[in-house]
Amino acid sequence: MTQDIAVHGTVADGFEAVREEFAALVARERDDYEGQLCAYVRGRRVVDLWAGDVGAGDALYGVFSATKGAAHLVTALLVQDGTLDLDRKVTYYWPEFGTEGKGELTLRDLLAHRAGLVGTDAGFTRAELADDRVIAEHLADQRPFWRPGAAFGYHALVIGALTGEVVRRATGRTVQDLYEDRVRAPYGLDFHLGLPATAESRFRGPQPMAPTPDEQAFLDSLPKDGPHTLTAIAFNRHAAEPTDMARLHEDPLIRAKGPASVGGVASARGLARMYAAMTGEVDGKAPLLKADTVAEFGRIHSAGYDLVARGHMSFALGFQATADLWHPFLGAGALGHSGANGTQAFADPRTGLAYGYTRRRFGFTPGAAPENDRLARAAHQAALATG
Repeated sequence: MTQDIAVHGTVADGFEAVREEFAALVARERDDYEGQLCAYVRGRRVVDLWAGDVGAGDALYGVFSATKGAAHLVTALLVQDGTLDLDRKVTYYWPEFGTEGKGELTLRDLLAHRAGLVGTDAGFTRAELADDRVIAEHLADQRPFWRPGAAFGYHALVIGALTGEVVRRATGRTVQDLYEDRVRAPYGLDFHLGLPATAESRFRGPQPMAPTPDEQAFLDSLPKDGPHTLTAIAFNRHAAEPTDMARLHEDPLIRAKGPASVGGVASARGLARMYAAMTGEVDGKAPLLKADTVAEFGRIHSAGYDLVARGHMSFALGFQATADLWHPFLGAGALGHSGANGTQAFADPRTGLAYGYTRRRFGFTPGAAPENDRLARAAHQAALATG
């Protein structure tokens, strides 16, 4: 027997259609649906909705690759400061990286998933995947899987470790430390790269559910991987301890260390507020990034056939090119990152919309869950109408 789930929270005047769309999602989902939706427009929170049990509004979830948005906000800040130069070779900062034909790769190409370094021949243990410095050490010696710069492919589990090692060499500090000091703490974000013990009680692991019929049809349509395809290597499925993405955040080491590719833990409020602070004024504070930095990091650098995803992908610098890849109704230059559990988060600088959605159920389709298209469209239309 199914049971209706109540929708909680508030929306600002003019954003009632977003609540209606969220309520429709909850009504058609399984009876134990749990998720959150938040949006800001020009620094003002206009949507704060959730569904689930009594604690769902304050819950924190593993957000998988949406973590990359926080990690590469740090990179963008350092480029803006002049500490990093996008067109310098990676070896300028990290000399050991230059083995096996990688010596000419620039930071720009690294951020655009063009390094050809999606994993290692042997793969990683669970403990290694939690430690960005260990990942980087292994990758420095790895021969790339295509000539760097010649093509692109999603560096799903390692891009944060690669760019993070550049950050560490340039500053002496980790991405996680810089994010905490420059972004999370000043803005009080519910988005952690390294979940503190005091917040552990709010963390909720993924719901152990089978795929929906639509998800199963999608899974059945995929080419069947051999053990050593680029896709298998990129998602560490060839390792002695193959990675089960659905269970990744059940590992307390992943939550505690917050690896910069996939280890973030957040609420929808934290996701949306980070993108609001990145691109606009929040609580009287100036945007974290200047307009020209946002434009550079939101500019498409790799688009077309992705050698890992084996289909169309579109990347800016460290971020996904959200309008091209997911939501074509958004303005040019929209940037963000989705996560494997269906999480979606982005900023649309042209409308001032910052959006965050996450849910407890793990998704079996890649990246942003399908419901984001309706939810984000409703938020975007309301932002245009009220702007």
